[in-house]
Amino acid sequence: MLDQEQDTRGRVRRVALASAVGTTIEWYDYFAFSTATALVFNKAFFPDLSPASGTLAAFATLGVGFVARPLGGIVWGHFGDRVGRKAMLVASLLLMGIATAGVGVLPTYAQAGVTAPVLLVVLRVLQGVSAGGEWGGAALMAVEHAPPGRRGRFGSFSQIGVPAGLILAQLVFFAVNSALTPEEFRSWGWRVPFLVSLVLVVVGLVIRLRVEESPVFAQLRSQDTRSRLPIVEVLRSRPWQVVIASVSFIANTAMGYIFFAYLLSYGTSVLKLSSTTMLVVVIVGSVVWLASIVGSAIWSDAAGRKPVYLAGSVLLVVWSIPFFLLVDTKQAWLLLVAVVVLNLGLGATYGPQSALFAELFEPRFRYSGASFAYAIGAVLGGGFAPLIATALQGATGTSMSVSLYMVGVGVLSLLAVLALPRRPQAGVASDVTAG
Repeated sequence: MLDQEQDTRGRVRRVALASAVGTTIEWYDYFAFSTATALVFNKAFFPDLSPASGTLAAFATLGVGFVARPLGGIVWGHFGDRVGRKAMLVASLLLMGIATAGVGVLPTYAQAGVTAPVLLVVLRVLQGVSAGGEWGGAALMAVEHAPPGRRGRFGSFSQIGVPAGLILAQLVFFAVNSALTPEEFRSWGWRVPFLVSLVLVVVGLVIRLRVEESPVFAQLRSQDTRSRLPIVEVLRSRPWQVVIASVSFIANTAMGYIFFAYLLSYGTSVLKLSSTTMLVVVIVGSVVWLASIVGSAIWSDAAGRKPVYLAGSVLLVVWSIPFFLLVDTKQAWLLLVAVVVLNLGLGATYGPQSALFAELFEPRFRYSGASFAYAIGAVLGGGFAPLIATALQGATGTSMSVSLYMVGVGVLSLLAVLALPRRPQAGVASDVTAG
């Protein structure tokens, strides 16, 4: 009996590790693109445009990846509900690694003309397709293996991959940027973080291939109760859950991308702060975000998902105006205060998300429902948030317009959070193992 309990604990720990490491690598790849977009892509791929227009074009390329994410959510969700969670996690990691390494060897506009930005867009689309299915698989593997009463805690292992991947990407860019001259970095140094992805993907694959399939899916397969067309069943039987889940995520992803993508560009190009200073600010904020994710996920196991989400959503709305007021002082410690408080709100609206989205959908179409809702929220929120923020700043000449945009998306998500059920639907909570 003791050996069986130890074996179970070991299996659950392996799944948690696979979720955390795999999503960290996946999002490292995704955020390497975001960081390079803010720092170098406007010059490397859109040199004939003015600095402002080049930045807009680079952020538009960033947004293309989000448009592809619902497609990834549908495709990965279908096969995740039909074939299994594990197989889709391996496939998504492989696709992301290939696309990211491809960016690292792309010719620039000076070398290949218009072919260069076209290929950049194609690779970003592949990243988006991969990201659209990655989150759902990692989240469900963690949640569906979770011990009773600890779905929030174990679901956070897939969530921490986002800030951890961001931190890793920022650290690699920081190291490369610090080791090279500005000319060397713009010439070839920016490629290094993308090529590092090849090593990280191998590590992630080794870990993911060692985990067992979700027990919930294994039961569905053994009983032959899998959905034939899961996305169709989701949209037919749970449309309201898709809507409120998607909208509840808009503020988190919009403000998240304003924090780690737009803020880099704004700080260096508008405030004229050094890229080193801005990278350090983003890294510190990301560490706070990671800690807040874990803390809020554990809190949600005790207090419920909705109260935690609600607290974070209110904080995001309230902090939107002070955020840029502090950033615009150009004082490093006030920049840190701005991003620390913002990331407490981001953590509270992201930490419990894996458990919440899993609890909104029945197992036979859970991968499709959770992935599609997550992807739609990401498109509506983060997809073009840096582009919108850049356009607002350029048109008005003030960051207050960006703050008002943040308030708008924050209120929208707050209304969706208020519409969330206080507890999971009857019969849904019990089917995520015994949680």
